[in-house]
Amino acid sequence: MNYKKRNFIITNSIIIVFVLLLSLLLNFYLTTIFDFNQDTFILLTLTVLIFGLVLYLILSKTIFEPLFKSDENLQKTVKETLHELNIPISTIKLNTQMLEKKISGEKELKRLNRIKLASNNLLKLYEDMEYQIKKELDKIDITTFGLQDLVLRSLDKFDDLKKDIKIDVDVENIELNSDINGFEKMIDNLISNALKYNLSKDGIIKIKYEDKILSIFNTGKEIDTKNLFIIFDKYFQEDSSKDGFGLGLNIVKEFCDKNKIAIKIEPKKNGNSFILNLKNLINN
Repeated sequence: MNYKKRNFIITNSIIIVFVLLLSLLLNFYLTTIFDFNQDTFILLTLTVLIFGLVLYLILSKTIFEPLFKSDENLQKTVKETLHELNIPISTIKLNTQMLEKKISGEKELKRLNRIKLASNNLLKLYEDMEYQIKKELDKIDITTFGLQDLVLRSLDKFDDLKKDIKIDVDVENIELNSDINGFEKMIDNLISNALKYNLSKDGIIKIKYEDKILSIFNTGKEIDTKNLFIIFDKYFQEDSSKDGFGLGLNIVKEFCDKNKIAIKIEPKKNGNSFILNLKNLINN
């Protein structure tokens, strides 16, 4: 069921229950305080209540059904467009791989690499959009994957950004059951955050897994205690001078909450640790 329609039905149910409770309260008040004839009041109340609820449901369906239909059509169009985009992207990628084997000139290879990089970026954009649509429709696939493999793959994305920061990884390749795309985005954001708020000189990042706990530590300024309660809020940034929109940690928290991952922050004298309890994801 479309999540908007589901939310609409839930909201309707809450309103109906509220109206019923209000009627019962009014009934009690009038019969107790004003000695109103209970039989007459109940009959009148039920008549008005039934008429009001029927009218409300009819009007709600008339008003909101076209919106739901429009939303479903939009989702269908987006999915079909994404599918069509995948074909030329795959074609470009396949042809660049074939050309790589035939071209030997330095200039031509550079141009080919630019095309390859652009097609990879388009493919990543396609995958991100596809994932967001699936997430909106609650159609996320749960898969089994290795934690170490995923962490190392995530770190590869930040090779050009880490500069002189030393990164230590002590993570075994335990198997997890989860939404692999969402989990990888979460790790990406935590690593990005660890790089962004690290020391400009002699910075360190330590990623460690032990006894179902994954920790990501970075040297840098200790997070202010008063900000620990709002650091996961959307658009919040500990340091407003840093690039970005303050969405990364909000994405992390949203994923953790949805997948029953307990997350906490431990400020330390020389940095901060993000602690994730993965016990609910471990493939036993």
